[in-house]
Amino acid sequence: MKKALSAAAIAATVVTAACAATGNQVLSDIAPYPVARDGYLRHVIWLPQQADEGMYKLEIVPGQLMQTDCNTRAMAGTLKERTLEGWGYTYYELSDVKGPMSTMMACPDNSTTEAFVPVQGEGTLLRYNSKLPVVVYAPENIEVRYRFWVADTVLKVAAQE
Repeated sequence: MKKALSAAAIAATVVTAACAATGNQVLSDIAPYPVARDGYLRHVIWLPQQADEGMYKLEIVPGQLMQTDCNTRAMAGTLKERTLEGWGYTYYELSDVKGPMSTMMACPDNSTTEAFVPVQGEGTLLRYNSKLPVVVYAPENIEVRYRFWVADTVLKVAAQE
């Protein structure tokens, strides 16, 4: 199994031109994905090939680095699936980003730290497919990160009651 790329390496705010897992491909070599509209950036994730890709899922985690305190913070948004006309390829658009929202606890030491605050929403767990890049359009102030989920190879038996 090939080693997955780090989130830091993928979190660029412009099109990622290449990675070792894809043989230095460029997005325009795959299909004519649209240019990002004003106020948005296009993010590209090149997934490494896995032996059994049906055992994997890809989670898209958009968000923003910001100063936080002891309160829990989150942002809200919608990740919409779109189809590239004439090609049938899927790409994603993050819209309706709101926040940050926060709990309102009194923090005893008033200290702050920089932390990644994710955009919460539906549709962020996607099918893993290394044959095509994952293209995400997001507002220019949003960073797109991702992680892999791998299924357990052992199936458990449910209790009958």
